Amino acid sequence: MNPSTFLHHSRPLLSSTRILLPLTGKRSMANWPKVRPKRVRMITMDVTGTIVSFRGTLEDHYLGAARKCGISGVSGKHFNEAFNRAYRETSDRFPCFGGDEITAKEWWRECVNKSFRLAGCAMTEQQEEILFQRIYSRFGSNVCYEVFPDAGPFLKWARRHGLVCGVLSNADERYGDSILPMLGLTHDELQFQCFSKDLKLEKPDPRVYMAAIHHGEGFLDPNEPCQPSEVLHIGNDYTKDFEGARNAGLHAVLLDRYGEKDRADEWRRRGALVFTDLLDVLEFLGRSNCRWTTVDVLYGEYFPKATVEVSSACSTVMGP
Repeated sequence: MNPSTFLHHSRPLLSSTRILLPLTGKRSMANWPKVRPKRVRMITMDVTGTIVSFRGTLEDHYLGAARKCGISGVSGKHFNEAFNRAYRETSDRFPCFGGDEITAKEWWRECVNKSFRLAGCAMTEQQEEILFQRIYSRFGSNVCYEVFPDAGPFLKWARRHGLVCGVLSNADERYGDSILPMLGLTHDELQFQCFSKDLKLEKPDPRVYMAAIHHGEGFLDPNEPCQPSEVLHIGNDYTKDFEGARNAGLHAVLLDRYGEKDRADEWRRRGALVFTDLLDVLEFLGRSNCRWTTVDVLYGEYFPKATVEVSSACSTVMGP
């Protein structure tokens, strides 16, 4: 499993003086002004819960694999809690999925085996390895993931309008190496990909966002450096994706993909722009009078009219 929306731990990396900006301008959780972007040249996106959906539940995949390996005695009731603890402890010991210390596969071996131990499952080393290999290969397949249906049209629209799009995720490199291409999201759709394993930094550290801009600038006019205010970040975590991006000077919006109203309302109370899907994001950008597109062109050219259901999220969040 690659639950990139879980815990974070940061450590320094990048040496470019342009990337290592001082961590200034931080705000408290309830006073972010709602700002409309006037020009967007680059879009960074989280993965899971933003453009890719996770299929099934943690228990389905982990305990199902255990049963197929003939391993019993695992408490399904408490497994999720055991996994969260194992994930946290493994992250504390080996930040950023191991960084340069261990491989991502070794990191996941540590996390998976500890999850089962904490759930009260006693196994031999051989059983642990057999079970881990089954789980690890499963989470490298398309069994566990699917692309949200609006992601493809959104990325096509962005490319046609000259916007550079990239991934910025607290995850290991396997997302970029195999999972996203397997799902049809290649470097044609996502020109650059930044993962915490490679950066040795994690959101919400503002340097992560500066690193993403640095990567994306290679696809823009070299004579016109991209400013943070010309970048939009899209994610689904208030602290990592909204506060982190805004502290770095980027624009940011959050997606409430699963209709979690209480959480979305709390995000809005804290000043975040929250939308249902990427169609709403595009409507918001069009209403912000960005120079490169209009909502009419967007819907007519890229999205079948029969499938477009314009949400009220924009008017709810932004007002008239």
